Amino acid sequence: MTDMDAQTIIAKRIAQELREGMLVNLGIGIPTLVANYLPAGVHVYFQSENGLIGTGPVPEPGMQLRLLTDAGGRPVTALPGACTFDSAVSFGLIRGGHVDVTVLGGLQVDQQGRLANWMIPGKMVPGMGGAMDLVTGAKRVVVAMQHTAKGKAKIVRQCSLPLTSVRQVDLVVTDLAVIAFPGGRATLLETAPGVSVADVLAGTEAELVVPDQVPTMAI
Repeated sequence: MTDMDAQTIIAKRIAQELREGMLVNLGIGIPTLVANYLPAGVHVYFQSENGLIGTGPVPEPGMQLRLLTDAGGRPVTALPGACTFDSAVSFGLIRGGHVDVTVLGGLQVDQQGRLANWMIPGKMVPGMGGAMDLVTGAKRVVVAMQHTAKGKAKIVRQCSLPLTSVRQVDLVVTDLAVIAFPGGRATLLETAPGVSVADVLAGTEAELVVPDQVPTMAI
């Protein structure tokens, strides 16, 4: 394995999916790190679903503004030219298909590319947030998550947790692999540095299509 931690591997690889001028929504957790690794010269517009386009980096200690937060309630900054608006406008952008890419965390993804990420039955749920709207409304959905949790696969044959949407996601990036779903079949596209195809298969419950040649992530 590389010296980079799992979250950094995931965030750096996903950042390569972003293109100049995109409107990008970053979910809570690992997705927020993607903004730290944009390729040089690429400028995108980060949207926070609570009503901000032009989200900047985490503020320096003591510089937080109580009313300027991301969708998870954590302090953020606003870049020059940023704009704020109410939730109705924010979700109008999402539901209207204006978000180019959303990057969301995941609890499970099944072998057809369906995502479960909003609740674990029996545990307190603060709310579904915008996940259902984002998976349905964004032009492209990328899932950022670790490949396993407590030794259990998160890419499964069938989700045991409630689905976020029946829509197929476009890409899953984990600390072990990049997986897409052409034709509704989980397909291995890349492995992480120092990770073999056998390592990926060992951590995956879903039936995985493996091409003859699988390149290593360039991160």
